[in-house]
Amino acid sequence: MQLQQRRVGLRSGAPPEISTGRAPVFLCPYDRVEHLMTNDLIAKAAIDRRLAEIITPVIEDLGYELVRIRLMSGKTTTMQIMADKPDGGIEVDDCAEISNAVSATLDVEDPILDAYTLEVSSPGIDRPLTRLKDFEMFEGYEAKIETAELIDGRRRFKGELAGIEGDEVLINIPEGSETITIGLQFDWLSDAKLVLTDDLIKEMLRQRKDAGALNENAFDEIETEGSEEETN
Repeated sequence: MQLQQRRVGLRSGAPPEISTGRAPVFLCPYDRVEHLMTNDLIAKAAIDRRLAEIITPVIEDLGYELVRIRLMSGKTTTMQIMADKPDGGIEVDDCAEISNAVSATLDVEDPILDAYTLEVSSPGIDRPLTRLKDFEMFEGYEAKIETAELIDGRRRFKGELAGIEGDEVLINIPEGSETITIGLQFDWLSDAKLVLTDDLIKEMLRQRKDAGALNENAFDEIETEGSEEETN
């Protein structure tokens, strides 16, 4: 398959403005062009998907959205739910409301045999990106993306999100002294999250401050991630 590409430059704090050039690089799975890859970043395991079926209507009826659910086993079993408001900005009281409603529903459905702890939280600043709209919402910010299988010989991609095009996730990645925009099918992804940078922290804190939900005295200094070099 012949790939087209366009070379672009990065612009701090905003996605690049592209006025000329050809289409982004739309990659295909290495030696598996005909293979159809699917994912569910919200709920990966079978039990997670079952739990998501049960609790999603409950969460949505309250006016929230399910971002991710994981049932994690160890010394104790923990059900971790990440939720958010459609426009962001979930708070502690919101998490408590979700927890109470979900607990009541699970007591009736009883899908888990063993005792477990329920944790409901916001996605956090360096949040996982689990829905196609997340990649559009956080266009212009740095992210790490992993694919389920090799795409042109690699699984890991790190760069600035450049929005979406159909069901493709666009990301600007460095290549030598230049930057290219590549497109990855959303269904190819196995993991994706924002990178904790100064720009991201400032933007999230600004949004919370504008919403009247920020107590600046409650935050310690946050150490951001350095310029880690990704390996294949």
